[in-house]
Amino acid sequence: MATKKRMILPKSYSWQFFPCALRTSLRVIVILFCLVHAADSLPAAWADESSNFAAKRMQMVDEQLKDRGITDLKVLRAMSTVPRHLFVPAYLKQQAYTDGPLPIGHGQTISQPYIVAYMTEILHIQPQHRLLEIGTGSGYQASVLAELSDQVYTMEIIPELADSAGRRLKETGCSSVTVRQGDGYHGWPEAAPFDGIMVTAAAEFIPPPLLQQLKEGGRMIIPVGSPFYVQHLMLVEKTQGKISTRSLMPVRFVPFRRSQ
Repeated sequence: MATKKRMILPKSYSWQFFPCALRTSLRVIVILFCLVHAADSLPAAWADESSNFAAKRMQMVDEQLKDRGITDLKVLRAMSTVPRHLFVPAYLKQQAYTDGPLPIGHGQTISQPYIVAYMTEILHIQPQHRLLEIGTGSGYQASVLAELSDQVYTMEIIPELADSAGRRLKETGCSSVTVRQGDGYHGWPEAAPFDGIMVTAAAEFIPPPLLQQLKEGGRMIIPVGSPFYVQHLMLVEKTQGKISTRSLMPVRFVPFRRSQ
């Protein structure tokens, strides 16, 4: 198993005794210190990250995630670590940490940071878990998952996005992510079963092959609904061979695409 070289940021609870404004300033100072002294151990694409992006990322975590109820420290650290601006088109880099989805071409989007964190938190990921993502897109969500598990499989139906995401994930040091171009409806049978499955496009129903590939005790999160109507983010759990579903919130995702 390849060892990813990641920058370790301070734990969230280390800052709880500082006032909010001072806490933000201290975070930026520590991040700058880490970037300078850890440059040799970071992938080349990360090493030239500016303090401007680092500050924006920490502000995103504080205001968009913590303030909205994301509490899992591992998820918060992953969102604090992965450079979201490297997963959006160059002309949108300055908007990478804004509170909303962004276009990545081919009619697809990179999800709102809060949704990325929320869906990740819901899966209750452990380091030994094997994960499947349907809808690689730019590769950002897969990179976040790779901070929590060394077994991440991701599928993308659009060849151009699968190719670019694969290259980007390698450039940013995500050697534990395996990318496949193909129809995610059928899942990834030879890598199954999966402890967690995340679908990042709205399907009109839950694909049966994905239910079959969900491990006993596993969790799946998937938006369900038609493109022009209200969609619901669904939590799917398998317990003693039985499937249970629960609606979590209304959402808006791009449609689940199938091969012709």
